[in-house]
Amino acid sequence: MSDLFWLTDAQMARLEPFFPKSHGKPRVDDKRVLSGIIFINRNGLRWHDAPNEYGPHKTLYSRWKRCSEKGIFALMMVGLAAGHREEKTVMIPFH
Repeated sequence: MSDLFWLTDAQMARLEPFFPKSHGKPRVDDKRVLSGIIFINRNGLRWHDAPNEYGPHKTLYSRWKRCSEKGIFALMMVGLAAGHREEKTVMIPFH
């Protein structure tokens, strides 16, 4: 797939306050994982169909599930939407 979605550095900076503190083992690349989660949700794909560029589909699903259960993912999307004036808007359907 050539039309992969990647969060910008400015978007990642806005999301930084939502990231949990690391306790020992470092997390995989947040930008790669969050971009993959948004790509999957935006395109209505199954986790198993995630392009390899975003990393293992199990990692994407695990991070999404953990962040969604705590309400963090919804807060992140609100944080991204708050800064959409200077960037292209990212639409993510919630079902």
